[in-house]
Amino acid sequence: MDVQPDRYHRQQLLPEVGEAGQRRLGELRALIVGCGALGCAQADLLARAGGGHVRIVDRDVVERTNLQRQTLYSEADIGHAKAHAAAARLGAVNSSITIEPEAADFSPENAEGLAAGCDVILDGTDNFETRFLLNDLSVKLGIPYAYGGVIAGRGMAATFVPGEGEHSTPCLRCVLPEPPPAGSVPTCDTAGVFGPAVAIVAAQQAADAIKVLLGRLDLLSGTMLDFDLLHNTRRRLKLDDLAGDRSACRCCGQRRFDFLDGAMASLAQPLCGRDAVQVTPAVSAGVAFDELSERLAAHGPTRRVGPLLKAEASEGDRQYALTVFPDGRAIIAGTEDPAEARSVYAKLIGA
Repeated sequence: MDVQPDRYHRQQLLPEVGEAGQRRLGELRALIVGCGALGCAQADLLARAGGGHVRIVDRDVVERTNLQRQTLYSEADIGHAKAHAAAARLGAVNSSITIEPEAADFSPENAEGLAAGCDVILDGTDNFETRFLLNDLSVKLGIPYAYGGVIAGRGMAATFVPGEGEHSTPCLRCVLPEPPPAGSVPTCDTAGVFGPAVAIVAAQQAADAIKVLLGRLDLLSGTMLDFDLLHNTRRRLKLDDLAGDRSACRCCGQRRFDFLDGAMASLAQPLCGRDAVQVTPAVSAGVAFDELSERLAAHGPTRRVGPLLKAEASEGDRQYALTVFPDGRAIIAGTEDPAEARSVYAKLIGA
């Protein structure tokens, strides 16, 4: 990619960037997994900064409820694949870079292929299972991973650098050895999301990704940013202080890639003749039905039927009926597509 001083002049004035750094940005590749609120902001910042090749992976389509916080989309994009709608918008912003859309479900089967040739991974996902998959991928391939998440007004962000180098850090599983049990954590779809909090997390992730692409790992903080923008709290925690014994970590210490190998993946099995899929989470310690019922009530009626929780919900123009079991399993009626069922599960039940 040719450097364009007129476009990037203000950025190149930074001594940490300069003309050589700008050229380097244009030669390297970023992988963004998930192009919802976080992924849109990340991709926009990278494209405007001159990130030479940005690969965007998302299986979903644009819905009207996305427009409150997903800044690459307009009303004209409703019903279109997010990855392709985002690529079209970014191409209009910066035609000199390569935007590669992948309208695919990111999974253990395709993760390594989608990460091939990339120099940094940005997390735009909405569930812990995919985040642990990204962490496995980061450690196995030696690619820095910019983690982030937002629920309501609370945001968290950290960049994990794998390996043994001077600037390496603990990995996500050092800090959080296992995903939270199914149904135990609110999701954006059940707890809501405050748009400005998204901007802060995505900016932190994009800033760190740019530092990685510039080859300036020394500029990374090695901390977890944790804040609540609605309640005006903010703190930074050192990753080394949050982590346990790195040598004992199943991922970076023992190099056991449970999520990438599929050993800890959720199972989604279509039920013959029923227009439904049963989703079995990777981790479950039982579901708190009262809390889950309260969260799901915003989407439609819920009721207890013996040991089960029944709920109805809509996503865009699709209608679903959920039957949740005490062990975290759920039958998602209204689709025969396992990837769609996993997505509904992640959005409404979580983890």
